[in-house]
Amino acid sequence: QVQLVESGGGLVQAGGSVRLSCAASGRALRNYAMGWFRQAPGKEREFVAVFIWSGGSTVYADSVKGRFTIGRENAKNTVYLQMNSLKPEDTAVYYCAASPSRWGVTGSAYDYWGQGTQVTVSS
Repeated sequence: QVQLVESGGGLVQAGGSVRLSCAASGRALRNYAMGWFRQAPGKEREFVAVFIWSGGSTVYADSVKGRFTIGRENAKNTVYLQMNSLKPEDTAVYYCAASPSRWGVTGSAYDYWGQGTQVTVSS
């Protein structure tokens, strides 16, 4: 079992930056894929980015490519999502997700989820 806790959300102006963190406990993440998803009011949950622990590969949604960076905190069981050049359309609840065996751009690929953290970007 893996527990995920997100932190770092808040209110930011358009063009600003926010860094989210996802702390995992319960198991080592050596072969895990750690993803970020988001859900805006009235919209479906969408894929944002994924970090594949073994090898450090990353994949991004087109909507955030070049603005967001996903990575691993040094010496910690934590994944971050650095969000720069934020836009009002980035406003959503951001969720961290983990999968021990595969990665994907749909939520069904992930077995564990955090509680979510709100990011609000004002124009």
